[in-house]
Amino acid sequence: MTQGLYHHIGKAWEKPNEDTLRKRMVDWRASDAVVKVEKPLRLDRARELGYKAKKGFIVVRVRVRRGGHKRTRPNAGRRGKRLHTRKNLKMNYRWIAEQRAARKFTNLEVLNSYQIGKDGMNYFYEVIFVDPERPEIKNDRTINWIANSPNRNRVFRGLTSAAKKSRGLRSKSRQLKVRPSIRARGRLGK
Repeated sequence: MTQGLYHHIGKAWEKPNEDTLRKRMVDWRASDAVVKVEKPLRLDRARELGYKAKKGFIVVRVRVRRGGHKRTRPNAGRRGKRLHTRKNLKMNYRWIAEQRAARKFTNLEVLNSYQIGKDGMNYFYEVIFVDPERPEIKNDRTINWIANSPNRNRVFRGLTSAAKKSRGLRSKSRQLKVRPSIRARGRLGK
């Protein structure tokens, strides 16, 4: 059976050229933390996640520092119960990257994201954005749902793929649970 272009691109990413990737990461570290790019680096992954090469789709590269998920001790006055020094941040790096990019591009909506590399200090992600106001997006049946008002600011409400994974909504135990709960739906189960 013959394989297509995206299959071969995906296979190439399983064992990337170390020298090329290292040179790229040197450039990425020197650039800003959130940078708009012309086209996705991993075209196969971007296409899987909904990217199309048309107006209204924007790809952004985000750099996130590794480590530091433990909360720092507050220096202002609090009672001991509210110090929260032993609690860790529950968000994964990908969700953090999506939120940081969304704060920079406020008129766009996050569609999805994927990892493009990591080194000893940073993770690098590409975040796919959609401009919900563009007519090309509103007329596209496969993506025009993102222009509806219930889908505004979905990255900050935990509705992206990375956020749902971080919230534990993909585990088997969660799939057996009735969501939303009976109390949330009302006693009659509307």
